[in-house]
Amino acid sequence: MKIALASDHAGYKLKEIIKAFLKRKKIEFYDFGANSLDSVDYPDFARPAAEAVAKGEYDRGIFVCGSGVGVTIVANKVKGIRAVNAYDSYIAKQSREHGNCNVLCLAGNKLTKAKATKIVDVWLKTDFSGEERHVRRINKIEQ
Repeated sequence: MKIALASDHAGYKLKEIIKAFLKRKKIEFYDFGANSLDSVDYPDFARPAAEAVAKGEYDRGIFVCGSGVGVTIVANKVKGIRAVNAYDSYIAKQSREHGNCNVLCLAGNKLTKAKATKIVDVWLKTDFSGEERHVRRINKIEQ
């Protein structure tokens, strides 16, 4: 599995924690930035990362900003992306099983290291159910 990572300055610290987590799990990733706590605009990083996921260059993406909202909006503007702003493991699991979400967005200003890594772990381990009702709904979104 290959993961595209992106953040703004507010998500930078949590993104670094996620990078360490992915390294421990031996999951390949590419960091699209940001690369510091200096103020930046989240679309400058989330958009290219989402486009790379949509093109199939990466299997999934994990994006972080202060609230998770901004990067979720940006990612969902890219055709083929289904991004979720997950604030707990239940939402992360549901987003994969039912929505086949390919981008996980997180709130860098609100999630603890333990909670964030649990969300990421559950999201990465959960497969799409493939149930007809979920496929039908995703097809309607794509249309």
